[in-house]
Amino acid sequence: MALLGGLPELGQVSDEVAAALVGVAPYDDDSGKRRGERCIKGGRRWVRNALYMPCIGAATLNNPVFKAFYERLVAKGKPPKVAIVACMRKLIVILNTMIARGETWDPKRYRMT
Repeated sequence: MALLGGLPELGQVSDEVAAALVGVAPYDDDSGKRRGERCIKGGRRWVRNALYMPCIGAATLNNPVFKAFYERLVAKGKPPKVAIVACMRKLIVILNTMIARGETWDPKRYRMT
């Protein structure tokens, strides 16, 4: 309900805009030849906060799609919180696509290969 109330644009905007509205889009800190760290900022903080705990449960315990994605990122050396934010972004992108197409959740469609 927090996503539907906080993101009425979901399903009508691009995936990048949807991620930016939540505040989970990575922004760079580059200048000239210097390459800085990527960070998330802006967006609707209360929607991001409402999405954080469900994503932890999905990524570490319950959802096989997000669990595999999370474990793959951690195995590559990403810090756990960075991997959780990546899962949050992936969830927003999937929900945006599902709402735009009028689909229901199908774990086989989003399985990592």
